[in-house]
Amino acid sequence: MNTFEKGLCNYLGEENLKKIQKLKVGIAGAGGLGSNCAFNLVRSGFKKLKIVDFDVVEPSNLNRQFYFLDQLNTSKVNALRSNLLRINPDLEIEALNIKLERENIGQVFEECDIVVEAFDKAVYKALIAESFFSSGKLVVCASGLAGWGKSDDIVVKKIHEKFYMVGDFVSEVNEDLPPISPRVNIAAAKQANIVLSYALGMGCS
Repeated sequence: MNTFEKGLCNYLGEENLKKIQKLKVGIAGAGGLGSNCAFNLVRSGFKKLKIVDFDVVEPSNLNRQFYFLDQLNTSKVNALRSNLLRINPDLEIEALNIKLERENIGQVFEECDIVVEAFDKAVYKALIAESFFSSGKLVVCASGLAGWGKSDDIVVKKIHEKFYMVGDFVSEVNEDLPPISPRVNIAAAKQANIVLSYALGMGCS
């Protein structure tokens, strides 16, 4: 157990930490939702992550995503892996710089206990839902987190025992409602909180 984990044990206890660390979390997308959900999961003790994205860090990402100026033009998954390892150097992270499609998504997340949907586009959000709705894995999706204000409108909706949605289900990104850090981070933190609650056997609502 390293220094970070010893500190976390003061809050969670060793048995709870063991429960958390045995689970593998797949994160589909490493943008505003995915990168922020990932650091919340790591700070909560999760150790086994599989992060999948094919994008690179751009200037427009820095207002809300867990990246830094010196990481511009680098692959998001590799940059995120580097940043997360600064929190806990003993993480087991698979960083896949690939595009998820209907043909490969099942295999990519096959060994994951949990799948977090963190895409920008509705078509890929639907792909996660369709692929894992009845898979037996915990699935946490998001919809509606653009703009600012009305933070209490971002809520958790239980679809079934292992499928949850986070968001206001209305505020999609457009010219009038850009993606801004506070609401994006609220949604990402709620996704991570669902995963943590599940890992500890406390229910996810």
